[in-house]
Amino acid sequence: MNTEAFSSTGSVFETSLSSDLVQARAPAIFAPGADERTGRHYAFISTQRVMDALRDVGFRPVDARQSATRKASPMHARHLVRLRRQYESIALRDAVPEIVMLNSHDGRMAYQLRFGLYRAVCTNGLIVSTGCLGCIRVSHRGNVLEELVRSAVQMAEGFGYLAERVEKMERRELEEAARLRFAAEALELRHPDAANAGMQPSQLLITHRPEDIGDDVWRTYNVIQENLLGGGLARRVNGGRLTRSRRISSIPENVRLNTGLWDLAERALAA
Repeated sequence: MNTEAFSSTGSVFETSLSSDLVQARAPAIFAPGADERTGRHYAFISTQRVMDALRDVGFRPVDARQSATRKASPMHARHLVRLRRQYESIALRDAVPEIVMLNSHDGRMAYQLRFGLYRAVCTNGLIVSTGCLGCIRVSHRGNVLEELVRSAVQMAEGFGYLAERVEKMERRELEEAARLRFAAEALELRHPDAANAGMQPSQLLITHRPEDIGDDVWRTYNVIQENLLGGGLARRVNGGRLTRSRRISSIPENVRLNTGLWDLAERALAA
């Protein structure tokens, strides 16, 4: 089987990923060792071991992916695992809190634990800004397994605060000018030279389903996030040639844009 059932009081998923499916999606998680170019002080602990240890304390993997590599070994590529508590007490209208774990085995990054949200309506994988609840980084030095597990459990205690922020965003209505300003700032996140982006901020406000219709910060944020990262929007480039915006597949760029968008949502909430 590719999935295993688990129960949750606040989850939209009834299944988590099995180890076989995680490995198929992101083989770097199961790397047998570090890249040979890492230094002698680099302590290798596979992401699989961390993931299994987190299973033991009630976290289940619900998504896994890794960066495409051309020159470097795919077994040492940057990878991402999204984890959810088996029994979730935080109940939001259309979202579930998660922990997003990032790592690579090439010596180029520490383990990272970030807060995430999964929105059921459009399967958005949101990542919360480090400015909201922080990001935990654990270097590959010594036995980091215990520290990572302890950190994940502590982070989950912040899910309640995260839920409060979402609920405030759901209640905060925005004027059309504010929504367009949000979209313009989001477009600039992806295209710093927005004048040459080949598209208008209003395109980021196009809804794709009835559940997204609304002027509150939460739905505005989600619509913009889906359009900005999902691609498929018409663009005029190279003197007027019509093309489509590309889907963001790079893990670093996905994290950068997601966290930037959360900052913009927080700013819209406070305005």
